[in-house]
Amino acid sequence: MSKLDKVAASDMVALDRIAEKPSREEAEDAVRTLIRWSGDNPSREGLLGTPSRFVRAWEEFFAGYEEDPVDVLQRTFQETGGYDEMVVLRDIQFFSHCEHHIVPIVGKVHVGYLPENRVVGISKLARVVDIFARRMQIQEKLTAEIATTINQVMKPKGVGVLIEAQHQCMTTRGVQKSEVSMVTSHMLGSFRDDSKMRSEFLSLLGNPNSRLTT
Repeated sequence: MSKLDKVAASDMVALDRIAEKPSREEAEDAVRTLIRWSGDNPSREGLLGTPSRFVRAWEEFFAGYEEDPVDVLQRTFQETGGYDEMVVLRDIQFFSHCEHHIVPIVGKVHVGYLPENRVVGISKLARVVDIFARRMQIQEKLTAEIATTINQVMKPKGVGVLIEAQHQCMTTRGVQKSEVSMVTSHMLGSFRDDSKMRSEFLSLLGNPNSRLTT
């Protein structure tokens, strides 16, 4: 599979990304500008190292732009002993950032799939979640990207992804509703077409809301 094919298959890399990233120095200068715009002095002792620390943290927050989830899912296993039932990984904690305000989205992802002759190491599913989460996101897109990539790379009989998360763009600013969480789901294949399969998946998750803060 060519790199271009991977991009088309997973819909995971924006083709309109900037051709050349600003330098680290330019990024740190931008942080100093924001500090001044906020009303503080970037030259005072407590803020002298902040631009450098901010840029290092930013690299960690958005490391997903440098990784390819398709590569993560390439290694699969066919020796399953005839296992042909659902595989579900619950409570994958994730941290992302809202692309509208660039403030945190914090929650848990639940992933299930029905294998078609092969399975993948469960840590790979968690890595796929992290790669997409560590980008500027909206929850609806994040949910669809995870499900679509698993479906197109592994080609299982069905995939289900459910996410429940709290958005600080709503809890710490604006309407400031601190107890609100958002639930999204994306079902493909048998998870979409077979109501019994979908119900089994959701029943295995129990009540995601009860585990959001545990």
